[in-house]
Parts: sequence; C-alpha cells; structure tokens
Amino acid sequence: MKTYLLSIALLFSVLLAGAQTPRLVKTGTSTRLMVDGKPFLIRGGELGNSTATTMKNMEPVWDKLTAMNLNTVLVPVYWELIEPKEGQFDFQLVGDLIHEARKHDLKLIPLWFGSWKNSMSSHAPSWVKLDQKRFPRVKDENGKSQEILSSFSKEVLEADKRAFVALMSYIKSIDEKENTVILVQVENEIGMLPSARDHQTLAEKAFHDKVPDELTDYLKENEERLVPEFRKIWKENGSKRRGDWEKVFGEGLHTDEIFMAWYYSKFANEVAAVGKKVYDIPMNVNAALNRPGRKPGEYPSAGPLPHVMDVWKAAGSAVDFLSPDFYNPDFEHWCDLYTRQGDPLFVPEHGFDKTVAAKALFIFGHYEGLGFSPFSIESKENPEEEDLGKAYALVENLTLLISTNVGQGRIEGVLLSKEKPETKLQMGDYEFTCKNDYTLSWTPGARLDEWPLGSVIIIQTGENEFFVSGTGVVITFKHLKNKDLNIGLLKVDQGSFDDNGDWTVLRHLNGDQTHQGRHVSIPTGSFQTQRVQLYSYE
Repeated sequence: MKTYLLSIALLFSVLLAGAQTPRLVKTGTSTRLMVDGKPFLIRGGELGNSTATTMKNMEPVWDKLTAMNLNTVLVPVYWELIEPKEGQFDFQLVGDLIHEARKHDLKLIPLWFGSWKNSMSSHAPSWVKLDQKRFPRVKDENGKSQEILSSFSKEVLEADKRAFVALMSYIKSIDEKENTVILVQVENEIGMLPSARDHQTLAEKAFHDKVPDELTDYLKENEERLVPEFRKIWKENGSKRRGDWEKVFGEGLHTDEIFMAWYYSKFANEVAAVGKKVYDIPMNVNAALNRPGRKPGEYPSAGPLPHVMDVWKAAGSAVDFLSPDFYNPDFEHWCDLYTRQGDPLFVPEHGFDKTVAAKALFIFGHYEGLGFSPFSIESKENPEEEDLGKAYALVENLTLLISTNVGQGRIEGVLLSKEKPETKLQMGDYEFTCKNDYTLSWTPGARLDEWPLGSVIIIQTGENEFFVSGTGVVITFKHLKNKDLNIGLLKVDQGSFDDNGDWTVLRHLNGDQTHQGRHVSIPTGSFQTQRVQLYSYE
C-alpha cells in the first residue's frame, strides 16, 4: 500500500526553522506557522476585553483555558496601560501575562489596542485623548469630531509607532528564546463609523490629491487577480491610473471607503514594519465584517474587508495576513472570500456559541487554516464540558498528521447543517458523500427544527486509507474512475496517536457503528478519530 510520507518541502522547512523565531512558511498550496521549529496549529481563545487588565482578575482564568485544550490565548495589550505618561512605559502586566502563559504551557498572541479598538480610540492614553490639537480626531462631513484618532496625523502615527516599538522590544527581551509570543495583531477592528471617511483638514487635502502611484501600479500589475467587486469599480470608471480619488474610482461612498482603506493600511503597515524591525515575528490585522445591505459608514468600513483587500495589500507588506472576526452566520462564505487569493486563514475572534467546535474543525480541515479562536473564552462555568475542548483535543492529536500532509491536496473538511445537510468531496480515486448525522431517519434529533453542526477533518494517508476526525457526520463512497465498482469498508477503527506518533486502536467498528459496512459514521455529540480503509468489488 502506498503511504504518503512527510513532504520534502515541509521537512526542509522544519529543519531550517530550528530554534528561530516564529515565522510563516509556504508549504505546497498552504501557509504554515512555524513555532519552536515545528508546524503549529493555533487552538486559540480570545479573552474578554477587560479580563487581562489585572493579574488578580486572571487568576481563575488559566485553568479554564487548559481545561478546553487550548494551546494559545489571545490577550489585549492596552496602550493606555503601558504608556500612562508619554515616554514612560510600564510592561509589568505584559511580562506577568507572558510568564504565566508560559507556566501553563500556553502560547500568547498580543492584540495591540493602540490607536483603534473596534473603530474607536478608546484605549489611547489620556495624554493623547486630551491633546486634540496635536492628536486630531476624525471629523464627519459636518465638521463634528468623533471618538476616532485620525489616520492622517503624523503625530498619531509616530506616537503609536513609538509605543509599539517599545512593546516589541520588551517582548523580545524576555521571550526571544522562549517563543511564548507567536504572533501579534496590529490594532483591533479598524474601521470608520458612522461616517464613510474622515473630513478633517489633513484628510480633505489627501482626498483631493492624486491617487498614489503605489496603488495604481498595483492595480495595473495585478489587474486579473483583483477581487471581482473591486476590479469592477475600477474598470467601470475607465481603469484610470492618474487623478484624484474620485477621478480614478468615481464619486460615491465606495470611493470614500477605498480612500480610507488605503490610509488605514499605510498606518497599520508602518506600525507593523517598525515593530518587525525590532522583533520580526508574524503580524496580522483583523476586521469586523459588514452585513448585507449596509453602506460604508453603517459598518466599520475601510477595515481589512474582502472587497478592499487589494487596497490593503497594495499599501504595504509588513502585515502578513488579514483576518475575519465573526458575529454573523455566513461562516463559509466569508472564509471563502478571505482565502480566494491564496491567503492563509486565521479566525482570531468568533462569538463563543454552540457552533464553534464544528467550525474549528472546518478551519483546520477545509481551509488548512492557521487557527481558530472564540471570543470571551473564559466565560464558561464548566469549561471541561465544552465541545470546543473535545474538538481541540482531536486537533491536538492530529497535529503531526495534518502538518505532514498539508498543502498537498490530501486534507479536506466539511461543515454540515440542516440548511446544508450534504456535500460531496473528491479525494484520490474516491467521491465522498458527506451528510449531517441527523439525515439518518433513526437519529433521535432528525425531526428537530435546528440541527447541530456536523464537521470532520479528512486526511488521506494512502491510496485507500483515510483518517476521519470530528463529529456528527455520515460518509459513503464511490469510485471516480470506474462507476461499476462497489466501494466497501475493508476496516474501520476508532483510535488516536500516541506520543511517538503511532496509531493506537481503541475500538474496531465494522459492525453496527458502520451499519454493517454501509457507511462511516461519527454520531452527533461524539468526537472521534477513525482510520478508514476502503476496497472495491464488482
């Protein structure tokens, strides 16, 4: 039997990584995060915004995190707390968080709450907020100031950069050898509300200046790769390469958003660049997603959203990737938008609801993603009972197998609901028909109005061998090349990998659990990994 071994590209990457700082490595069609010299899957959770403001408040949190099998915690770092007076920095809290995370065998992703947090400038220091002449605010079309620092202000940018450099210098000084901090998020959910763009003096001047050559050159060079909704705007206005913003993109709120996206990205990339110059580890920026029918300014517009993603990319490359925060139901749709240009996917924030376990599996399977992270991860009273922890336990056990096969077309995943009860996949010589467990008529919940999400990660490890890991899914098989062949289950075992990477069988499942060989099944509420061996007969 042919077995797929560790790819040469991945092996080479692992050997090169050694004890280097965390970094991103392209492996086949996917991007991996390398930590401590090995591929790392972020089994994350984000703390509520105020939970980590004191270590006393954090005392009961750490055990909750480990009870859910997290390996990474996302923690806000507040500009107002680290620089209460200009030029005077206090990193005691940051240091304590890093050391405590290390003590609990957790990695840490700081979220830089600098100039913007959820569009607003709520975490800027008081000395910034009170000096509105030096640190100007955004103004709306009527000249009214908003609680948003202006991205057009050099003073705002330089103050943010100085604080971020100090932060990254401190992290390097205490963590360069330990690699507790593996990624840094620059700002948080940048966006314009409730106006589509800034109208204060500096912004107005920039709006009537010509569009930077840096952007128009990018448009020309990447014309066929631009996301379709953005390319359409540019083409319908004549694909112009010279002129001010309205001449190049036309009049309207869409141009206001494109204009702001450019300057927000320039700002974030400058902050990231100076931080990386001090300590070069991966950095991302996250976005609050817009909803259908909303106009720019009615959602946090100009943030790193899919329809302006090209603008964000054109403005700089210090930000390694853009990430979606989820508080709307169209999960697969938005994930598709963030990955359509081949970018890596990390979901740093998702409402901590009953769907997160299945969605985490889907991120690691279908998208071969960097990681997943529900918000307010500390909010559950009985964390050891959460399905998220059970899903994360599966991912933890599969990490080596996933990393071995990533980027080679041998990993897939499904996400199934009552609205989408079935999907088909092609892997190797086989077609997989995957259905939600509740499609089985004898399943107790089949007649419920709402079904739990079903999701599995599928990994091909041989011509006829697959590992299926997840919950709430039933799978049948057909041969792609020879429709006359019947496909049977030669052997199905439930088990796990031991510390040496060897497969250990817990149960042999060729009887009732496979409906006497008719299908592979992992019931809703059960989280399992099964090794499946197929065979054909006429």
